[in-house]
Amino acid sequence: MATAELKTKKTDASVTKFLDGIADEKKRADAYTLLEMIKKVTKLEPKLWGGTIVGFGDYHYISERTGREGDWFITGFSPRKANLTVYGMSGGWEKYPEIKSLGKYTLGVGCLYIKKLDDVDLPTLRKMIAQSVKETKKQAAVNAKKTKPKKA
Repeated sequence: MATAELKTKKTDASVTKFLDGIADEKKRADAYTLLEMIKKVTKLEPKLWGGTIVGFGDYHYISERTGREGDWFITGFSPRKANLTVYGMSGGWEKYPEIKSLGKYTLGVGCLYIKKLDDVDLPTLRKMIAQSVKETKKQAAVNAKKTKPKKA
């Protein structure tokens, strides 16, 4: 199947400038805490994807459900107005048993929504992000074997 053309792409924009522009002081502090946590977990430098997502690493995905392909970040977050959105690409946060001790959150497809970091247990969140990264990297290696080389 053809590669899906995504609107959200990796940019060269400054992550620091983006985070410094967050008006709410607490949200900005939480965003920097997430930034440092995910940098330690991934050992990767963050990139701004689109205008509002801080992504770490990248990989070529193939959707098991639709067969669509595209390029995306391994994990990331976005300090949205209503909450902090943490992205995990390994098939859903609810599969991790640790989520029961995470704290206050809501879930979306591949997204973990947290109003403020004070609402969650940070070591638990760190562990879940690390698991998601490990699984995503493993899936990326499988996908790389399935992907056909692009014709010049």
